[in-house]
Amino acid sequence: MSGHSKWHNIKLRKGKADAQRGQLFTKLSKEIIIAARAGLPDPEANFKLKIAVARARDANMPMDTIRRAIARASGEGRSDDFAEIRYEGYGPHGVAVIVEAVTDNRNRTASEMRYLFSRNGGNLGETGTVSWLFDERGVLTLPMAGVTEEELLEAAVTDGVIDVQIQGEAAEVLTEPRALSAVREHLERTLLGPKGLKVSEALVDLRPKTPLDVSAADAPEVLRLLDALEEHADVTRVYSNADIPDAVLEALA
Repeated sequence: MSGHSKWHNIKLRKGKADAQRGQLFTKLSKEIIIAARAGLPDPEANFKLKIAVARARDANMPMDTIRRAIARASGEGRSDDFAEIRYEGYGPHGVAVIVEAVTDNRNRTASEMRYLFSRNGGNLGETGTVSWLFDERGVLTLPMAGVTEEELLEAAVTDGVIDVQIQGEAAEVLTEPRALSAVREHLERTLLGPKGLKVSEALVDLRPKTPLDVSAADAPEVLRLLDALEEHADVTRVYSNADIPDAVLEALA
């Protein structure tokens, strides 16, 4: 799993991400609004919206809240002038960072991103500064309890699957982005469903082509920047190529 995803999951498990948890529905609602505005307000006819709704449901967002967000995208109720923006730069020790945000004030958010990078030992760059270091991938996270490696690998032989990564009690199935929903349905129908299991998380992610090893001594500085960015109200996703050992993440959480 990507380093920052592991860090986020460890903090959630240890109950140290309450502020992030409290902001989650707001951030997911923004993603739904942006996705709905980018195409039809029907998840079955709008791939981006389908993924956003699936993420919201995986986070236990009520369907009424999801419907309200879609309605707001079409001008019903309160009007929002949200825009989706990507920021790129470098963090401490040469770590590449990409930030995805949804904002109703581009100038304010850009200024605050620049401040957060600078304050935490990084530099905000121009568009394209580090994006070439990442690949876009669909990512399905699923439990391995009751699932053998052989069963998973056999089920994953289907169109759109790029790789399978098994780490202890969980596994990640990497897919072509547009194959994410189809692969999820396939795995839940043929492998997980009969065992009473389901995919834990499904999202389109940015994965570093070559992860950058970060030492235990340097990890706190890197994580300080990533946390500061993720806690910003306008930020929906933070990606980095930092590769920090699990034992170091556990110790710092």
